[in-house]
Amino acid sequence: MSTATAPTRRVVYDHPALLAERSTHYCPGCGHGTVHRLLAEVLGELDVGARTIAVAPVGCAVFAYDYLRLDFVEAPHGRAPAVATGIRRVRPDAFVLTYQGDGDLAAIGTAEIVHAAARAERITAVFVNNGTYGMTGGQMAPTTLLGQRTTSTPLGREASETGYPLPITEMLAVLPGVAYAARGTLADPGSVGKVKAMLRRACEIQLADAGFAIVEVLSNCPVGWGMTPTESIAHLAEVATTYPVGVLVDRPRGVGTQTETTRA
Repeated sequence: MSTATAPTRRVVYDHPALLAERSTHYCPGCGHGTVHRLLAEVLGELDVGARTIAVAPVGCAVFAYDYLRLDFVEAPHGRAPAVATGIRRVRPDAFVLTYQGDGDLAAIGTAEIVHAAARAERITAVFVNNGTYGMTGGQMAPTTLLGQRTTSTPLGREASETGYPLPITEMLAVLPGVAYAARGTLADPGSVGKVKAMLRRACEIQLADAGFAIVEVLSNCPVGWGMTPTESIAHLAEVATTYPVGVLVDRPRGVGTQTETTRA
């Protein structure tokens, strides 16, 4: 009789408790599902799910409440930071985050995100940037790359006609009220792991009452880009040349040493 023992097994992944067990309705290859999983993991690990109030506005981001087991408030288009501010003021015990796309945060909602950041609101903003209006037909967004074709720029975006892509996270990072600002990408597994670390740090900033935090996630929109899922992932490498990834600032107010970190 063999005395060999069965190989030792270990769990390398488990379904996050805060992520609903249901099929996604997102387009094949969409990055929103990955961001949902990362958020569910981080909020679960920090044990803040039960007191989280999330705000999602109009756009593909609005469907986050179908997949994350959190209390959600739906905001008008672009107004998530304003709604989140109201929640923060009346529920100081809650953990408050916004989940927004680029057409929302960087276009119709620019004023709201700028002033929430300037006030150093205790809000964690998750900014999913895929450079297009994915829900309404693939039109040009403020973050659309130069030369990128959309349904409203069929020959490619030209700066002389529609201006340059808006580096909204860099713009916010200069505000003193912003304690943490970072940008990551979903281009490969290693980068996805870095995005999770950024999201965790942004959440820790809020838990420490240290100011406003934002994480921009460069995501793909295969349908909006007119690409296959595989092609869209490869294209993210080009996106990162316009929007470099890394930590822009990490300067929590009143917590340890005040530091400013450049991109890595």
